[in-house]
Amino acid sequence: MTAHSESQLHAIRQGSGPPLVLIHGLGSSAKTWATVMDQLAAHRRVIAIDLPGFGKSPPVDGPLTMATLADAVQGFLAAEDLSKADLVGSSMGARTVLELARRGVGGNIVALDPGGFWTPGQKRFFAISQRVSMTMISLFRRVMPAIAGSAIGRTVLFNQFSARPWAIPPTVARAEIRAFLAAKSVDEAFSAMADGPDQAGAPTGTTPGRVTIGWGRKDRITLPSQAKRAGELFPDARVHWFDKCGHFPHWDQPGQTAELILASTG
Repeated sequence: MTAHSESQLHAIRQGSGPPLVLIHGLGSSAKTWATVMDQLAAHRRVIAIDLPGFGKSPPVDGPLTMATLADAVQGFLAAEDLSKADLVGSSMGARTVLELARRGVGGNIVALDPGGFWTPGQKRFFAISQRVSMTMISLFRRVMPAIAGSAIGRTVLFNQFSARPWAIPPTVARAEIRAFLAAKSVDEAFSAMADGPDQAGAPTGTTPGRVTIGWGRKDRITLPSQAKRAGELFPDARVHWFDKCGHFPHWDQPGQTAELILASTG
């Protein structure tokens, strides 16, 4: 596995074959895909990017919104000759790949538990609950990596994000905490999700490839009921349900997630 930065966004690359681009969620980094990277890279050339202001990527010039976030990824794809590559996103990254599909960018799309389809009340709950979590992590930043290393600590830290938080690999949990604490654009990205406009849709027949939306039945961030709204806005999309799974299927059901990605983009 190698880290590489030919264009502005940093990426981790592994494997060979048709390209597959992975886009992480809010407060995370390319390392979040460690649980599925090897399985995907056995079949595809995988490019896991750090979004602007996260991981090793610099922030965008000017305000960060969901639109400028998608602009940055679209520019990276164009610069890397990946504008027709299959795209996979998680959470905020899932919303990003859906926006790119709406613009006609990318090939086949897999969006895992995307944001942007909530009711006003659900959006307020997201904003309040996530602000509390973000504040607590920042206040106790010095001990957070150590806490994430224990099963009890992971249960406390990731209970809202995972159906089985104690089972998240410690290396993944610590990487998530470190990525969040080091992120330069986490507050701006959070505001873009919590205060900005919701996701616009794509009418029938307008996306460049197949669209698959994966949803955890125990997601406590983007509630399963939001899948109905997502289906209305993306009528060509197929919804896949992950049982015993929270907001991050690649944590709770990594094998099933990799299989879905490969089957939906192959």
